[in-house]
Amino acid sequence: MTDAGEAMSAEFDTVAEWTAEVARDLGPDFYIPAGCRGSGNPAALDWMLHELDLQAGETLLDCGAGVGGPAAYAARARDVLPVLAEPELGACRAARSLFGRPVVSASAAQLPFADESFDTAWCLGVLCTMPDQRELLTELRRVVRPPGRIGMLVFIADPTLSPDEQPDGNHFPTEESLGRLLDQAGLRIDDRLCTADLPAIPDAWENAVNTVEDALRERHGHERAWQLSEEQSGQMGRLLGDGPVTGHVLSLRRSG
Repeated sequence: MTDAGEAMSAEFDTVAEWTAEVARDLGPDFYIPAGCRGSGNPAALDWMLHELDLQAGETLLDCGAGVGGPAAYAARARDVLPVLAEPELGACRAARSLFGRPVVSASAAQLPFADESFDTAWCLGVLCTMPDQRELLTELRRVVRPPGRIGMLVFIADPTLSPDEQPDGNHFPTEESLGRLLDQAGLRIDDRLCTADLPAIPDAWENAVNTVEDALRERHGHERAWQLSEEQSGQMGRLLGDGPVTGHVLSLRRSG
């Protein structure tokens, strides 16, 4: 087993910068699909945009923003004003170079923003990478104005899944533990959908992502960071495919 910090850094730091480099070489049509690698189906983003009722000119915090593709997608679709928070410096540089949006290097558990700074927030696939999950949820509640419109993509594990079966650096909540975490953070689920029930990824999007993946593999397939990233994504794919882990998109609100 690899060191968890090394695996996470490979995926969200080194490979993030490589991804931005490839996207710049391929052209602007590839920026958003490349920047959404790992964030799943664009239909999940559409679902959240609808459920959060995002309006033009509103501020959106993308917490754990990665390369910034989802925030750019939201800005294009709804003319919102995204701010990105991302702990890995490589991903911060990649997001700035591709999309030019405000980016701060920060942990999701310690956001450098005042109370009620944003109209909305979302956090996509980040919760399971955090050991301090309650702090992440509490911070999201703190920085979003009432009624607390928050979107999440979360991966939920069957209680029978053992810790050593999880990809390095991941801590999947169970349905029960997620409920407790939300209660403790003062949040409730307003609506939810299993990602398996979302529409298929559009062909044009999938083709763009595959082109980026092929270029990354050709340029960096021999390097350890790429190999670690591929191991992580492969293990995640198997868990989702076999069923002990399921993806869910959530629309949250303050519970009080």
